[in-house]
Amino acid sequence: MRGRCGEGTRTVVLAALVLLLVSTRWEGVKAHPMAWGHLGGGSSQRARNVVMVMCDAFDGRLTFYPGNQTVILPFINLMKRYGTVFLNAYTNSPICCPSRAAMWSGLFTHLTESWNNFKGLDPNYTTWMDLMQKHGYRTQKYGKLDYTSGHHSVSNRVEAWTRDVDFLLRQEGRPMVNLTGNKTFVRVMEEDWRNTDKAASWIRKEATNFSQPFVLYLGLNLPHPYPSPSTGENFGSSTFLTSPYWLEKVTYEAIKIPKWPPLSEMHPVDYYSSYTKNCTGQFTRKEIRDVRAFYYAMCAETDAMLGEIISALSDTGLLKRTIVIFTADHGELAMEHQQFYKMSMYEASSHVPLLVMGPNIKAHHHLSNVVSLVDIYPTMLDIARIPIPQNLSGYSLIPLLSEMAEDEVSSRGLHPTWILSEFHGCNANSSTYMLRTDKWKYIAYSDGYSVPPQLFDLSADPDELTNIATTFPEVTYSLDKKLRSIVNYPRISASVHKYNKKQFINWKQSLGQNYSSVIANLRWHQDWLKEPRKYKDAIHRWLQMNTNE
Repeated sequence: MRGRCGEGTRTVVLAALVLLLVSTRWEGVKAHPMAWGHLGGGSSQRARNVVMVMCDAFDGRLTFYPGNQTVILPFINLMKRYGTVFLNAYTNSPICCPSRAAMWSGLFTHLTESWNNFKGLDPNYTTWMDLMQKHGYRTQKYGKLDYTSGHHSVSNRVEAWTRDVDFLLRQEGRPMVNLTGNKTFVRVMEEDWRNTDKAASWIRKEATNFSQPFVLYLGLNLPHPYPSPSTGENFGSSTFLTSPYWLEKVTYEAIKIPKWPPLSEMHPVDYYSSYTKNCTGQFTRKEIRDVRAFYYAMCAETDAMLGEIISALSDTGLLKRTIVIFTADHGELAMEHQQFYKMSMYEASSHVPLLVMGPNIKAHHHLSNVVSLVDIYPTMLDIARIPIPQNLSGYSLIPLLSEMAEDEVSSRGLHPTWILSEFHGCNANSSTYMLRTDKWKYIAYSDGYSVPPQLFDLSADPDELTNIATTFPEVTYSLDKKLRSIVNYPRISASVHKYNKKQFINWKQSLGQNYSSVIANLRWHQDWLKEPRKYKDAIHRWLQMNTNE
């Protein structure tokens, strides 16, 4: 549905109106703090409602300086003013389904074996929302969930299973931009707006009548790039689509053109990623800037959807007793490190937004602690005063968020000073493991010796351009030792290798005589059809290797 001419004006003034309403109500709360009670409530206080908006592919660095200078995000700014922003929040796996599986389960990826977009949680897995419902919360979900097994395209599955094969094939379309509509066209991502409308309507028409607390989840597709409507050069989810209305929210002069090393100097996994994402060709500065600008415009549209939910809470008076959480499953490279999409441990891909606003949440507070999406599960249970299982990978964030001294640290203690992220899917030819600490980012691969590790000092090198793993061997050794104490990553890599081969064999056998035709016409068809025998032979050799593993 195209936005009406008046809708653009409404969106412009909405943030200012909500800011005024929120400011008035928040000041009243500050004057009478007992009106809010404790986080999660007590025996004499009503438990807090929770609303979580989770989008797809939002670079968390856009929520604070200097990234926030590139695009106008009024509702994220509102949450920063009246809540807490985490400056170092990360995905536990930079790809849709495994990341969301970690968030819904509270467990690291290797514990749930959510290896790729096809392999997630079992459909009947008990999530934090299930537990909240069991303990008296009214629950509702709208939009993108994507944390269970069996979804995404056949191409996506096969590309993940065959990442160990000794070949290089372009699996994505060349990233492109598309401007649609005019300066009054607001609702570009129609599906997301429909789900946002449903969630806002549910707040206004149903949640206002509840005698019980509620938890609402809204999942958005934006600002994930759109599928390209082509089977040729630009086939794949590689179109950054927006309208002039949203593009006007972007400050072109503030867009940073990322530095790229020569292809010959790339880390081997980076080169594989760049090649399979169809990014090793020539790009003009204008092309790079446009991809980034259109992506930022898509983030602005995402922010407006968040605004609709905050507005519904404000209009109904529910905001004063509701905790609002905004986050994403992963980021978007947007041509940093000569790549788009995610599937990487670089900041643009792995750093996610995490903002929390609500009763007794510290206002205008910036937290530098490293946290990750597995922390959502215990945090939700802590809000609801539900006992937190001891086997979770995550830790409650309430001790970091709450301004009330009465909110005690859970029996598990404070959050550790590290987070773990791992990746086992397509567009990277090795299992990848990231340990993020205070200023260090350590990235290990595969078995720990066949692929060189990476080490970055993010305080001195925020763009991650200089791998100093060999320059600081003591730090590298110490962080690798710590990583191995958290996860036996060589063993996990071997398990994923076996899984990939088994899944591919089962798929191949299921196709019978159609195998040759089907595999030739997946997303890599342009390269495959040039030398089909070469690529089939490479797969055959791979299947014959290490058969006794």
